[in-house]
Amino acid sequence: MDISAAIDFARPFNNGVLVTIKRDGRPQLSNISYGISVDGEIRISITANRAKFANMQRDPRVSLHVTQPNFWGYVVFDAEARLSPVAASASDSTVEELIALYKAIQGEHPNWDDYRAAMVSDHRTVVHIRPTHAYGMIGS
Repeated sequence: MDISAAIDFARPFNNGVLVTIKRDGRPQLSNISYGISVDGEIRISITANRAKFANMQRDPRVSLHVTQPNFWGYVVFDAEARLSPVAASASDSTVEELIALYKAIQGEHPNWDDYRAAMVSDHRTVVHIRPTHAYGMIGS
């Protein structure tokens, strides 16, 4: 499947299932929200205290499964994830990335100062996924 067609399929949606690899080799699945940049990079906000973060630090191979609301149309992206640094201050580059991602998914936040503080206290980071392979059923 053409990656750009798969990106076009996934662009109108914001929810999917991120698959990472556990230490024992089995898959670990997490429901996530994502945004897709103009150039086709998929971005996800996560906290650094979750299994998916540790899994991606150890093994960056991931898959992202996205479905249409009718469930039958779907796409799966395979990639190697890149993690941004964990948010350390309200004005660092990771917090700026998180703000851009929030705006892409949700729009404006009622209090950006509170949001900035929460990103630091939650130990948030951004997962960057640039798909290397895609498959699925996008014509359904």
